[in-house]
Amino acid sequence: MKLSFHGAAQEVTGSCHRLEMLDSDGKPHAILFDCGMFQGEHMCGSKNLQPFGFDASAIEAVFVSHPHADHTGRLPKLVKEGFRGPIYMVEPCVGLAKLVLEDAHHIMKEEAQKCGSSILYELEDLQSVFAQVKSVTYHEHVELAPGITVVFHEAGHVLGSSYISVDAQGQRVVFSGDIGNDDVPILPATEPISHADIVICESTYGHREHEPMNTRSDKLHEAIKAIIKERGVLMIPAFSIERTQELLYEINRLLLQDLHTKIPIFLDSPMAIKATALYRHFKQFLKFDTSVMDDPDKDFFSFPNLRETLTVAESKLINDAVPPKIIIAGSGMMSGGRIMHHLIRYLPNKNSRLLIIGYQAQGTIGRRLYEGAKKVRIFGEDVEVRAQVSAIGAFSAHADMNKLTRWLRPQDGKIPRQIFLVHGDPEAKEVFATHLRHKLATEVVVPSYQSIHEL
Repeated sequence: MKLSFHGAAQEVTGSCHRLEMLDSDGKPHAILFDCGMFQGEHMCGSKNLQPFGFDASAIEAVFVSHPHADHTGRLPKLVKEGFRGPIYMVEPCVGLAKLVLEDAHHIMKEEAQKCGSSILYELEDLQSVFAQVKSVTYHEHVELAPGITVVFHEAGHVLGSSYISVDAQGQRVVFSGDIGNDDVPILPATEPISHADIVICESTYGHREHEPMNTRSDKLHEAIKAIIKERGVLMIPAFSIERTQELLYEINRLLLQDLHTKIPIFLDSPMAIKATALYRHFKQFLKFDTSVMDDPDKDFFSFPNLRETLTVAESKLINDAVPPKIIIAGSGMMSGGRIMHHLIRYLPNKNSRLLIIGYQAQGTIGRRLYEGAKKVRIFGEDVEVRAQVSAIGAFSAHADMNKLTRWLRPQDGKIPRQIFLVHGDPEAKEVFATHLRHKLATEVVVPSYQSIHEL
């Protein structure tokens, strides 16, 4: 067996890991876990345009952990370069991945026009991806070849998220994808690993512990009360998939139980609006911590204050709404999208608040604001930051050090022989690697980009 890393090595994004193995007849096979986009930079002239480091036509199948762009965004490029095999993902992931890739294509076209570069893929490549997609169910055994079996397990990260196990050559390799946080109010819990010899594990928050989950309601409640009192604007940059739905669910509960206010709350993201519709459609895959169907409107992501602004014209009308008001808009890392226009308008106002509820990659405006920048440059304009900037770690969709360490202890009591750490900043990986070597007493590897490892 050989394992090679073609993204998310020594960095957070660009998930793409190749596993080579033999079937029971001795025939070689090569598969990919994910094929994601590098984020936190412009797509023009970026790492996304560089060669994969392997022959796309030699890949037999791709197994996708979840729909986020850093796990799916280079699938059309893979198809464009000759991949013709099946792309496996669980059913709810299919519609969400289509939304993500269509949005990424739209953004790439805009950026290509600005920088004069070619785009990563064409619309027909995107369409080809979904012609090759095969939806599967959790725990379904995908027989890739004699003696090679692949299974998807609930990761608890977003709707349709999975970690993936491969049994081949007498070994079990487990790829984490992104493992979800504890006690997420709208998702099933992460399934434990039953057995694993080798684990490819994310480490986004492997260097820290999250706030207790009950702090999310308290801090959100406090932020809303503050902007009502100050007659300000609360901006919440949110990822369209999962973070937005968790946020809407939390606000819905606050308005029903603790905070009776009629201030307008704008969901200003076409992608988030469409994704929320898919969450409603696939509600059988969700798990709520309260009986949401007892709500007066029988809906778990809407309330009378909520106004969805699907079109650009509707979005512009948000400016006319007199504060106090709340604006939920993408992108979550503030690297593009409608949130940028709101930042320009409201960051200079001391009565405004910016509430960060997700990971901010190095190089993004979101990361600079999180780290306390007093001025940021948006669309070529210097914007003074007088608004109060705060963060809620408990909204993270990623597991922290404690959760990941528990997950890496399989139910059979046998610690994995090797653990490869991916999807994390270098400092996070090093802290987590040291922690795991001490706690689990096993080999922990921090692979480099394009590195190849014998298993």
